[in-house]
This record gives sequence, C-alpha cells and structure tokens, in this order.
Amino acid sequence: MSAKSHSFQKRKERVRIKLKKVSNRNRLSVFKSGQHIYAQIIDDLTAKTLVSASTVDKEIRKAGKSNCNIENAIKVGKLIGERAAEKAIKLVAFDKGGHKYHGIIKALAEEAKKNLNF
Repeated sequence: MSAKSHSFQKRKERVRIKLKKVSNRNRLSVFKSGQHIYAQIIDDLTAKTLVSASTVDKEIRKAGKSNCNIENAIKVGKLIGERAAEKAIKLVAFDKGGHKYHGIIKALAEEAKKNLNF
C-alpha cells in the first residue's frame, strides 16, 4: 500500500468512527472519482439511501472529459439539498470519506449546508 493511499484509508476510518458517535443522524456521504462526484444521504439504521445526486444526473451532466470540478460540485450540493428538503430531511452528519475538506468537497458541502444542518 502506498503512503498516499494509507493516509487516505486512515482519514476515512477516522471519519467513520466519529460519525458512529452521532448515530441518530442520517449521513451525507460524498464519493469522488476522476470523472464524477456522487452524494447520498443514507439512513444507517435501516441501511437505505434516502436521497442521492451526482454529476451523472441529466440536470448536471455535460458532454466532455470530466464532470468532477468545483462548478459541478456546487450543482450537486444544491441538488442534494433540494431533494433532501422535499423529503423533509434537515439534520445530517457529513461524511467526506478520506478526502480533505477543501476544493471540490468543500464546495459541495457549503452548497448543501444552505438547506441542511451539519
């Protein structure tokens, strides 16, 4: 395992351990690949996805090389916030995975915060 992936895994585990302490909340999980950004609100008690949004959705997707950028992260954050508001979801715990809180992850979170409470 490389040093970079080892650090990523350690951050990911640390975030999940902290989220288990606030288990009464739903979890806003973010996954980022080289091409797309995915966000889901998950109820861990029933293991069900309540709401999801990604750059694969027709409202956001553009033809091109990569949809994983700050502009699209803002759109995904806004879309996940709107869909959560429709289902009356207000309180969530933010699961950034192993990613650091800056750039694309921060842009998505800040936009989602407008409709959700972290």
